[in-house]
Amino acid sequence: MNRFKSTPADMAQVIQDFLPAYRQRYCLTPDQASVCQSIVQCQTEDLGGEYSQCTACGYEQRLYHSCGNRHCPRCKQKASEQWEDKQQEALLPVRYYHLVFTLPHEFNAWCQLHPGEVYSLFFKALWQTLSLFSKTHKRLTGQLGITCVLHTWGQNLQRHIHIHCLIPGVALKEGHDAIESTQSDYLYPVNALKKVFRGKMVSLLRHAYQQGDLFRITGDNEVSKVLDEVMRKKWSIYIKPYLENPETVVKYLSRYTYRIAISNYRIIKTDEQHVYFHWKDYADNNRKKIMKLEGVEFLRRFLMHVLPSGFMRIRHFGFLANCVRRERVTLLRQLLQAAGHLSSTVTQIMKPNEPEKPVCLCPSCHQGNMRSLYQIPSLKKRWQLLA
Repeated sequence: MNRFKSTPADMAQVIQDFLPAYRQRYCLTPDQASVCQSIVQCQTEDLGGEYSQCTACGYEQRLYHSCGNRHCPRCKQKASEQWEDKQQEALLPVRYYHLVFTLPHEFNAWCQLHPGEVYSLFFKALWQTLSLFSKTHKRLTGQLGITCVLHTWGQNLQRHIHIHCLIPGVALKEGHDAIESTQSDYLYPVNALKKVFRGKMVSLLRHAYQQGDLFRITGDNEVSKVLDEVMRKKWSIYIKPYLENPETVVKYLSRYTYRIAISNYRIIKTDEQHVYFHWKDYADNNRKKIMKLEGVEFLRRFLMHVLPSGFMRIRHFGFLANCVRRERVTLLRQLLQAAGHLSSTVTQIMKPNEPEKPVCLCPSCHQGNMRSLYQIPSLKKRWQLLA
């Protein structure tokens, strides 16, 4: 029987089916190989687990460990929930603004050659732009707090490099003894942001090339030609409507933090040569469609979004920077309360107390708890497709 005959699939199955053919056409980098192995081994006997039994009905089950890889569709949901709980501690009772900065597609090839360098410059240019406005624009002046999340894909899995920013509508004045807040519908003028951001990013890229950081770009005059071209274009910065409810703010951002190029639920099926998946066509009034891609092409698109090992795709700046966040968020809450700037629509910072739920509730009788009987050792074998 042909195992490819239009069967339901997930990312692990796609990798197992099409990675051998992919390796015949393309070079698999060490980071990509590690991601493939993690996804295939996730929640399987390869990683080990535990054997447990229900204390009420005696139901028994084996649970295998997750891989924990940030590109794994099975692991991202738990990581997102944990991040959401942690971010409750940094919420402020003010309006929040969501901005999306996008790099022109002319930089896609450079991101393929130097992903870590270009993405880091992207974060730097964004922070420099917003810092400049926070010092000079009358709408909100002072030190901002920004949470940024890098995405490199679009719905069709092609490269679409953009950063989502969530910014509280409050700034800490120099000396840290006063604040300024805003109730504006938009944080700063979008057209002015576009021009400044464009200039900052182009300047940083030109300097990086001159310093030898983009050494894989070898075309004669390629850097100057591309940078001159993008300077004549309008860049994209999208400002979404502001948010006021604290719980909505965190849930809203957590949807973006641990999102990966494609989730398992979007993959419909595979056959001998193709992968079918859901996607949303933003150019056609956000209509949901089904795309059919050759399996190797689907895998190529997925793997080009694997980030360099150790690269931080979630970054915090200003008073939300990790080294000062707790101290300055506490200070901001005190100053907001003293200044009477608490919003009537935003009063609750922490999640309401919820009754504790059994972590290991029996999936069969829903009454007893699952008790661990013994650990299942991992096989620790090398994945054959990478041998």
